[in-house]
Amino acid sequence: MTHKEANYENLAESIIDKLAHRNMEGYYCKDREEANAKAKRFLTPDCSISWGGSETLKEIGLIDDLTEAEGEYEIYDRKKPHPGISDKEFYGKMVTSDFFFMSSNAVTLDGELINIDGNGNRVACLCNGPEHVIVIVGMNKIVTDVKSGIARVRNMAAPPNAVRLQTDTPCREYGRCTDCLTDDCMCCHTVVTRMSRVPGRIKVIFVGEELGY
Repeated sequence: MTHKEANYENLAESIIDKLAHRNMEGYYCKDREEANAKAKRFLTPDCSISWGGSETLKEIGLIDDLTEAEGEYEIYDRKKPHPGISDKEFYGKMVTSDFFFMSSNAVTLDGELINIDGNGNRVACLCNGPEHVIVIVGMNKIVTDVKSGIARVRNMAAPPNAVRLQTDTPCREYGRCTDCLTDDCMCCHTVVTRMSRVPGRIKVIFVGEELGY
């Protein structure tokens, strides 16, 4: 184990202690393979699963694994066509799924989750709906406090995401936030999760790598 890896583990464990006081469970995995396996261990036979947009979930291979396991679980993938059911009905199935996977744009040293969304479907599921929410976070997303977390999302996460999604936003062009109000704005909803009303509903898996934006 390198000094950096040891520090990641020590830092994660200190935040996991803070999460426990906020009714959230925390776990640490040394790499993406271990995190992928850990996330899937929470699943139960024939459960329903959905997820929010996340490069982290793709990078650890979880999206591919869940898609391939569609016969074992009820998978609600909003990126796929859903014939015979309206978008509204499909979203209803997603938001009431047994398990919802996502990442977090930032996590504070005190155990608060910071997320900023455009449409808001991801943060809506984080707040209420799915029975279990599994959040997978690379150690590059740890911040000192809420203010620095919001700054991180706007200036370090949103701009490359805008490039990926080809949004018509200033951050795509300038590489930093301009506090825009464009129709394509990705920063419409800012949610700080400081506590889970339902103990253990939110589980955070920290990964000792840099993942996502």
